[in-house]
Amino acid sequence: MIPAKTETSTNIKENRIEAIVDWLDHRKESFYSIGLTYLKNQQQMEELFYQVIIKAHKEWPRFKRETSFDIWLTSIFIQLCRELVKNRSLSESEENDLRQDEYKALHRLNEAEKLAIVLTYIKQFSEEETAHFLQVPVAKVKELLFSGIRLLRNEMGYGPSFNGCLEHHKNYIDYLGRTMERSKKVDFEIHIFHCQKCQEDLATFQEVMLTLVKLPTMGDSLVPSRLIENVKNRLAKQEAKQKEKNKKRKKWGLVSAGVFLVIMGLGFFTGIFTNLYYTWTVEDPELRAYLQEDLGEKLNLEAESNGVKMKIKSVIADDVQTLIFYEIEDTNAFNQFVIDFNEGFFVENAYEIMKLDTYPRYYPPDIKSKFNNREKNLYQGKISLQPISEESGTIQLKITRLQKLIRDSSNRNQFFAYEDMEYREGEWNFEIPATKHPSTEYVLDQETKIEGVPVRFDKLTIAPTATVLQYSLQSINQNQQKKRIEVLNFDDLEVNNQKVKADLYGDSFVNSQPDVNWMALQTQFEPYLGKKPKDISVQFESVLLTVDDYKKVDLDASQEYPQTFEYAGSTISIDKVDIGKPTIVVISNHEVKNRGYESLQFHIFSEDDNEMSSMDMDVEGVLVDKNGKEYDMNETPFSYEEIEQPRHFFTLQKIGLRTDNGEEVVPKRLEIYGYNTTKYLNDVVKISLEK
Repeated sequence: MIPAKTETSTNIKENRIEAIVDWLDHRKESFYSIGLTYLKNQQQMEELFYQVIIKAHKEWPRFKRETSFDIWLTSIFIQLCRELVKNRSLSESEENDLRQDEYKALHRLNEAEKLAIVLTYIKQFSEEETAHFLQVPVAKVKELLFSGIRLLRNEMGYGPSFNGCLEHHKNYIDYLGRTMERSKKVDFEIHIFHCQKCQEDLATFQEVMLTLVKLPTMGDSLVPSRLIENVKNRLAKQEAKQKEKNKKRKKWGLVSAGVFLVIMGLGFFTGIFTNLYYTWTVEDPELRAYLQEDLGEKLNLEAESNGVKMKIKSVIADDVQTLIFYEIEDTNAFNQFVIDFNEGFFVENAYEIMKLDTYPRYYPPDIKSKFNNREKNLYQGKISLQPISEESGTIQLKITRLQKLIRDSSNRNQFFAYEDMEYREGEWNFEIPATKHPSTEYVLDQETKIEGVPVRFDKLTIAPTATVLQYSLQSINQNQQKKRIEVLNFDDLEVNNQKVKADLYGDSFVNSQPDVNWMALQTQFEPYLGKKPKDISVQFESVLLTVDDYKKVDLDASQEYPQTFEYAGSTISIDKVDIGKPTIVVISNHEVKNRGYESLQFHIFSEDDNEMSSMDMDVEGVLVDKNGKEYDMNETPFSYEEIEQPRHFFTLQKIGLRTDNGEEVVPKRLEIYGYNTTKYLNDVVKISLEK
C-alpha cells in the first residue's frame, strides 16, 4: 500500500496494479467528488476509475519520485475526466445526472477556477502544491480561489449582494485558510469587528468554503458500494483471460498439386483464385480471412519518421468498430514497435467522421504470432477505432509516438506492457479510406436464471469484426434481493457448430437503459464469418455475486486478541485492536480452501459514529485458480496468464482509523453487510434465431 504522504515506488513495483487499485480505493471519496465536477452518471464514473488505474499502471515508469504520488495520480485522473467530457453525449445529455447542486455549480466554473478549488478544498492540496500542479504562482492560485468561490456563492443561491471592502478581499483566503501572519490577522479582525459589510461578505464566503471542504464526505454518500469491486473484477477478468485472447485463426492450407491445377482452371470463374492469392500474399491470418470474405482490401499506405517506417495494410469497418491493420519496421536496428492503445495516436477528424458515443476495443500486442516471433525489426498488429458514422469516409490518422515491444529474455511470449517502457517519437500521418460493412441484428426474447437472479437475452449482433450479445440483469427490488450479480462472465458462443470465444475486453454497459427494471449490458465475442445461423448456444463461465448477510461484532480494545467469530461458514479472526493515531484493527482468514467468500463488505464504528474521518486499509491476498491451485501475489515475476479463472481471496486486512482532529479512535463494533463470491458455471442456454 502506498502511504498517503510518503509514497514510494517499492510497493507499486512489487504489487503493480493491485497497489494502485487499493491506494485509489482508500481515497475514492475525494476522487469521486472530482469526477462529479466533470461527469454525470455512474457508468461514466466506473469507466473513469477503470481507465485511471490502467493509465497509471502504464505510466508508472515515468513517475518522477520528487513529485507526490497523490498529485501525479490526480493529474492522470483530471486528464481522463477532460477526455471523457469531450464525448458529445456527456456534454449534451442531462439524463441520469446524479450530481448535487454543488457539483453542477463547480462544473460551470472555468477550468482554472474549478481546478484551483478542486485541488485545494476537495483534494486538500496545499496552495503550493496546487500552484505546482497548475504551473502558476501561489498568488495566482489565491486569485483563482477567491474569484471561484465568489462565483460559486452566486450559483449556490446567496446572490451577488455581498460586497465587503475591496482592499480586504485579498485577505479572505489567507484568513479562512489560517495562513495569515499574526500581525495582519489582528488588524484584519479589528476591521471585521467594525465593518458590517465585511462581516456578511466573509461569513457567506466561509460557508461556501466549508461546503467545498465537506464535498468529499458528500461524495462518500454517492460512491456506489461496489464501484471499486466492479473495477477490480474487470481488471482480474482482463488478466485471467489473457491467454485465451489469442484467437484461433482460420487455417487456410495449400492444396495438393493436382487439386491446384483444377482450382487454377476454375478460379477465374468461381473466385477461388482470389482466396488463394490472399493465402500467398497476406501472412496475418485474421486479415487474410477478412480479405477473402471481401470485407476489405489491401492498402499498403506508407509513412516514415525517425527511422521507423509504418504501413497501413487494410481497414475493416462496421457498426461495432473500425479495425486498422498495420505493420511497423525499424529501419536502423532490431527493434519492434507497437501502437500504444492509450495514447500516441488520434483521429484528427473524429468529430466529423466517427461515432463518439462508443469506446474502441483494446487489443493487446500479438506476441505469439509466427510473423512477430520470426522478425526482429518488424511487427504486425491492429488497433481499434470508434465506428465511422457514415457509410464511407476518409480517416485522418495521426501517430506521434510508438511503444517499444519488450519481451522477457527467458520467455519471448511474455510482454511487459507496463515496465521499463521505451518509446519512439515521430510523426506518421495517414488518410485511410474506409467503407462500413453491414451488420445483422437478431432480436432475442429469452430468459434464464443464474444463481436465482433473472438474466434476459435482448439482442445478438453479428458484425464482420465482432459478435455482440446484449443481455440484461434484473434490477427491480434489488434492495430486497440477498444475491446480486456484479459480473457475469461468458465462455463462448456456439454459432452453426462454430465456437467463438468471449472477448476479454469486450464487456460494457449499454448507454440507453429503456427498462428501469433491467440493467442492460453487452459482451463481445470473436467475429463469426460463416453462414446465416438458425440458433446459438451461450456458454457461461462464472459469475461474481454480492451476497447480503448482516453480522455485528462488538470490539473492545481492553480485551485480549486474537479473537474469532463465525461468518459465512468460515472462522474469521480479529488479530489486533490497537488504540493509537491511527487506531489499527487487523482482520484475517488465511484458510481459503472451500471458503464461501472472497472479500467482505464492512465498516468499523466508533463510540461516536461521526468522529471518524477515514478508514484506510492494507490488503493481503492470494489468487486461486479453478482447480484450487494457489498463487502468491507477492512472487516476482507474477503472470496472470498462467491462471485459469482466478478468484482473489483477501487473507488479511489491516485497517487504520483516523480523525480530523488527530484524536484517538476507539472502535466499538464491526458491522459486516455482506460478501463477494465467485461461482463457476456450466450453464448453457440455447436460443433460436428463427421467428
